[in-house]
Amino acid sequence: MNNRELGKIGETAALEYIMGCGMKPLARNYRVGRLGEIDIIAKDGDTLCFIEVKARRGDRYGTPAEAVSYTKRNTIIRVAQIYMDRFGIHDVPLRFDVIEVYMEPDGGIESVEHIKGAF
Repeated sequence: MNNRELGKIGETAALEYIMGCGMKPLARNYRVGRLGEIDIIAKDGDTLCFIEVKARRGDRYGTPAEAVSYTKRNTIIRVAQIYMDRFGIHDVPLRFDVIEVYMEPDGGIESVEHIKGAF
C-alpha cells in the first residue's frame, strides 16, 4: 500500500469518526490551486473546523500530528482564509484540528485520535 492509498483510507476513517461525533462535514480535499488543500472542513456546533488528517502505520518517526509542519500549518491557515472569503463566512468561531489515524500493516484502522485546537 503506497502513501496515497494510506492517506485516502485515513481520510475516510477521519470523516466517519467526525460524523460519529456529530460534526457536519462541509468539504473534503478543499484545494486552492497550487497553494494547497485542507483535508476536511466541518462544523462542530457553531465552530468552523479545518482538519488535517495524518495516517501512519506507527510512530517510529514521531506522531502523525508532529508531521504537520510549520509550513503546512501556514498553508492550511491561508487556504482557510480563502475558503471563508469565497463563501462570505465572517464572525464565526474557528478551530484548526489534526486527526491522527493509526493503521495496522494490512491497512485496517487501529485507532483515531482527534486533537482539537491543534494549532
